[in-house]
This record gives sequence, structure tokens and C-alpha cells, in this order.
Amino acid sequence: MEEALRSVLTQSYRNIELIIIDNASTDQTVAIIKRIVREHPRVKFIANPENRGLCKAFNQGLYLARGKYVIDLSGDDLLLPQRIERQVVAFERLSDSYGVLFSNARYIDTHGEPLHEHYPLDSKGKAKVPVPSGDVYKEILRKYFICTPTMMIRRSVLDELGGYDESLSYEDFDFWVRSGVRYRYFYQDEILTHKRIVPHSLSGEVARPGNQILESTYAVCNKAYDLNRDQEEFDILAARIRTFIRKCLYAQEFELAVRFRKLLNYIEDPDLLTEAIVLLCRLRLPINGIYRFYLANFQKKPPRRKDLALDVVVP
Repeated sequence: MEEALRSVLTQSYRNIELIIIDNASTDQTVAIIKRIVREHPRVKFIANPENRGLCKAFNQGLYLARGKYVIDLSGDDLLLPQRIERQVVAFERLSDSYGVLFSNARYIDTHGEPLHEHYPLDSKGKAKVPVPSGDVYKEILRKYFICTPTMMIRRSVLDELGGYDESLSYEDFDFWVRSGVRYRYFYQDEILTHKRIVPHSLSGEVARPGNQILESTYAVCNKAYDLNRDQEEFDILAARIRTFIRKCLYAQEFELAVRFRKLLNYIEDPDLLTEAIVLLCRLRLPINGIYRFYLANFQKKPPRRKDLALDVVVP
């Protein structure tokens, strides 16, 4: 966590507002933050007496922010020294139709050793796969493709959206849907961020019965249904809903699977495979233990979401 803070404070771009929100950490996090604040009195720090959730914590920081651009940074991740400077330069060249700028990232382990890149690199250090840029709304509906901490967001976009939706347990899919349908995204083809992979992955949380992630995802899918502009977008959303129905089976969120199926039915008649999965949910088959064993032993582990929110604001 201290490394993440230092990576912000040592940026080549100096006109930065750093706002730290701690959600009732139980380790030495607060002591480290207070030491940083003593060294850098301009840093703003809010210590919540209870865990208010990531979305509420971010909005706390957004309320205090005064800058033109915002970065939502986890306490595990690192900004490379020229990250903010290079993104500001790129953003200033874009029209107001662009609301978000994002880049490639390098994943690192708990010791800071490099693992792999978010987008694989060619011999010139550029992404060797096509990366969506411009109107990316259809791709947002289709799949996860943005490494969240690489984003720099236009502050006016967050204001227009009312910040993050505090009723949700996580933020990125909802933000992408609500902003992507209105604004263009720009891909900056360089590595400017290190994303740390740590234990207790999001995939493990999704698989845990009673978690709120799939419930939040259902709410976002309903928003996307209302925002969609053409039949292709509905078809893409339908395919994504089918994957969430399977996840509901794995997590034994049986009633939620039926609700997803009802939403899907507004778009298309569910296929036989989907109907079979919903039937298994109605039968309430206890397969969660098998699925979590698979995740723990055979699945790559993506990053955990931390209880520390850093709002890095660029005036």
C-alpha cells in the first residue's frame, strides 16, 4: 500500500491532488497513511469507522476532488513515474466526446516481480492484439477488456453520472456501461501501470454463495437493457446474460438465475442449454464446492479488490 502511495507522490506531473479513503482497515494501513500525510500535508485522508464499500468510498473522495481528471487506484497497484503526465497530454488532445482514457498494464506478483501484460506485446512493445477504442459500448457488453486501474476519467463524466452507484458491490462494469453508451474511450498503447495480483480473487468471491457481486451484475444488466440502442447490442447482452446464468448455478444463486432468465426472455427465447441450466437451478443442485475446488486449483487468479480507495485527481 505504501508503494502505491509513493508511486503517486513521485509522478513527473506535479499538479496532483491525492485523496485517500480507508474503509476501517484492521492492519497497519492507517499508521502508514498517517506517516505519509505528515510528510505530505496536502494529501487528504478520510478514515471511515466502518467499511462503507468501494463505491461509497470513491464517491467520498470524488466529492472532495477539484481536478479535471480522476484516477481510481487500489492500494495494491502502482503508477509508473510518467503515467499521469503522459495521460494528461493524450487527454488534452482529445475532443470532449472522449470520457475515458485507458492503457496497457503489467501484472506483478506480491513481491513486485513481473508476470505478464494485460495485452500481449509485440517486438516493439505495442499490443499485438486489436484493442477497442472509440465507441466501445458493444465491446463493454461483450467482455471484460479494460484493466480498471489504467483508466483516467474526465471529471465531468463522473459528475454527469452522479459518481459510482453506491447500491452496487463493485464499480467497473456499471461505470463502463453508463459511460460507454454516452462517451468514447481512447486506448493509449503503452504500459503505464503495474497491477498487482494478490490472493482472494474476485472469481473466488463470485463463486461464494450469498455474495452480492452477481446481484450487482444483474442490476447492471437491467441498466444495459434500458440503454441499448440497436438489436446487435441486445444480442451481445443476451450472450453475456447466458454466462451469468451459469455463474449463478455455480454459486448456488438459484433464484437469481431465474431472474436473469426472465431478463433474457425479454431479448430472446432462451436456448436449450440455458433452459437446462435454469432447470438445474430449480432443482437446487449443490455443486458450489466442486466449482470452488476447480477455481482454487485450476483457474488463474485475477486481482483482489481492496478496502483502500485512492482518488488521484489531476487539476
